[in-house]
Amino acid sequence: MPQASIRPYRDSDLDDLYRICLQTGDVGEDATSMFDDPQILGHVFAAPYALFEPSLAFVAEDEVGVGGYIVGTLDSRAFEERLEANWWPALRDRYCAPPSELPPDQWTPDQRAAGLVHVPPTVPDELAGDYPSHLHLNLVPRLQSQGLGRQLMNTLIRALREQGSAGVHFFVWPANQRAISFYRHLGFTMISADGPVIFAMDLRPARLGYLSTCGPIRRSASCKARSHPACHQSGLTDPNAA
Repeated sequence: MPQASIRPYRDSDLDDLYRICLQTGDVGEDATSMFDDPQILGHVFAAPYALFEPSLAFVAEDEVGVGGYIVGTLDSRAFEERLEANWWPALRDRYCAPPSELPPDQWTPDQRAAGLVHVPPTVPDELAGDYPSHLHLNLVPRLQSQGLGRQLMNTLIRALREQGSAGVHFFVWPANQRAISFYRHLGFTMISADGPVIFAMDLRPARLGYLSTCGPIRRSASCKARSHPACHQSGLTDPNAA
């Protein structure tokens, strides 16, 4: 069987990102049956990264096609502002906000995703300072357990370093124990496991090795974890299912 390879994202890969985001959208499992709109999850957690920061988007591809991706943003705060100006308005016209009279725990998966379109999550202050970048990584089952998650992560970390990132963070839902073990094995430091699991890595030039060390941790980051994009996706699904 030919070896899968990692390459930069192309415009023609966008539909694949939407598909993979959905196929890994239920804590790493296929969420296709959960959503009426097959694109709504990707609108929030995949497409804007590829469209607005394509230099930080990479895919894993084998003879069958694209089966994995990693996307990221250099500056989470600036990314939030850009989406507020150029991405969310059109989607808000397309998707109604969840009914205010219905408690959030009764929202459908589509309604929860639409809620994030209307009230986008934001990065906590405690993370924005030390770890301003964040990422999402997904692989469909056929490409898992082949070392591709590590390759994708190394590729993005290298790109983030080249663009001057001070550090990167991301969230994993506690139910996704496979992903948690994977990221710990890669050398990411777990900042908090209070609610969503927060991982981070220091990327400043003094740090040697792409996946080996992490800088000082601010434990208070967990207090605002639920306002972060990846954390909110975890409430629906889990994007980081390597």
